[in-house]
Amino acid sequence: MDILTAMHARRAVRAYLDRPVEPEKIRAVLDAARQAPSGANIQPWQVAVVQGETRQRLGQALIAAREAGQPENPDYPYYPEKWHDPWRGRRQQCGLALYKALGIGREDSERRKQAWYRNYHFFGAPVGLLFFLDESLGTGSLIDTGIFMQGVMLAATGQGLATCPQAALAEYPDVVREILALESRLRLVCGMALGYADADHPINQYRLPRCEIDEFTRWYD
Repeated sequence: MDILTAMHARRAVRAYLDRPVEPEKIRAVLDAARQAPSGANIQPWQVAVVQGETRQRLGQALIAAREAGQPENPDYPYYPEKWHDPWRGRRQQCGLALYKALGIGREDSERRKQAWYRNYHFFGAPVGLLFFLDESLGTGSLIDTGIFMQGVMLAATGQGLATCPQAALAEYPDVVREILALESRLRLVCGMALGYADADHPINQYRLPRCEIDEFTRWYD
């Protein structure tokens, strides 16, 4: 698969087959992604690959934190405190399309909650990836890690795998660090589901539009 085809084929997949991912494919994905550029070649990203019992325990601990009413304490603000258009409208469109695909009404709070909790189990994917940065690094390393993550997603597409980047997995970083026995200095950037897509699942049927080029580009001669 060429790179442009992979970029157009990549989707955020939220339902996966009960099929293990071959270890050699995980390594091939990370091997390709590590070619990503970074400022002064510091290669700041660190990755935790969670599977099996660890993945299950992590999901249960995150749900338990939510059920206990524990306040979210992400290591950095992913979203703005106040939304404005056009971003507010795009966000609402995303949520409406997702719950419509699942057949969940606006007033069905219990089903909406259970759908949200699937985030914490990587949407059923057999592999979860968690991305970290050392707290001593600057904001530019977040950009570097984002580039690295895009490489992961494109390499996975080339391997016939599906992914979904998940900011929700960074809501309770202390819980994640405790389960994985990681140092407190490691800031949790994001999570990602990795596995084989369940192509027939309704949640994987909807598509969101992308802005046209001239909506986000200014041309200067």
